[in-house]
Amino acid sequence: MINKTRIHLADDHQILIDGIKTLLQTNASFEVVGTSVNGINLFDEVSSNNVDILILDINMPGKDGIEVIKEFVKKGFPCKVIILSSHDDLRIIKEVMNLGGSAYLTKKCAGENIIDAILAVNRGEEYFCRDVHQKIFTTVTKGNLKLNKRELHNNVILTERELEIIILISLEFSGKEISDQLFISANTVETHRKNIMKKLDAKNSISLVKYAIKNKLVKP
Repeated sequence: MINKTRIHLADDHQILIDGIKTLLQTNASFEVVGTSVNGINLFDEVSSNNVDILILDINMPGKDGIEVIKEFVKKGFPCKVIILSSHDDLRIIKEVMNLGGSAYLTKKCAGENIIDAILAVNRGEEYFCRDVHQKIFTTVTKGNLKLNKRELHNNVILTERELEIIILISLEFSGKEISDQLFISANTVETHRKNIMKKLDAKNSISLVKYAIKNKLVKP
């Protein structure tokens, strides 16, 4: 017998709930055990059904998504939360993840990412859709990549692509996530990584992270 992941959907648009529910029903390991169109009684509805994953809209009437997550944290209910939002505001994303959120998807990419997000969260991983990855990457690298090449510590010259990859490695992106983010193959990512490590005489990824921090490519 399949041990199903128990899922609750919460969004103020019933049509979106219905669409996601239909999509999740294509996977035999998922079971949608409840839905909500406002946040007022959401904690009681989720906790009484022993929900594993709550898929939650930020802009819920009565009690918004942030308030809902805070209530779950305060009451200590061990439910993982995947946020669906029309917004990719980094302040909101950061607050959600700091509160213990497990994944953040924009609504326009939810259809193609929701199943992967649930599977990742079940493995104990965090998950961001491509739109959110792009927002994070653009914000982090803004102002750092003004030149095609940049001379950094010890007179090492790195290309713009190499700088991008160092930053993404420092942000704990996997090789696949980097390839998806930069629209290059995983083999190309690995080739760049090896070239970077050779240029920097780095032994491992930890050395690359230290290098990125030392040269202010990312914040510690």
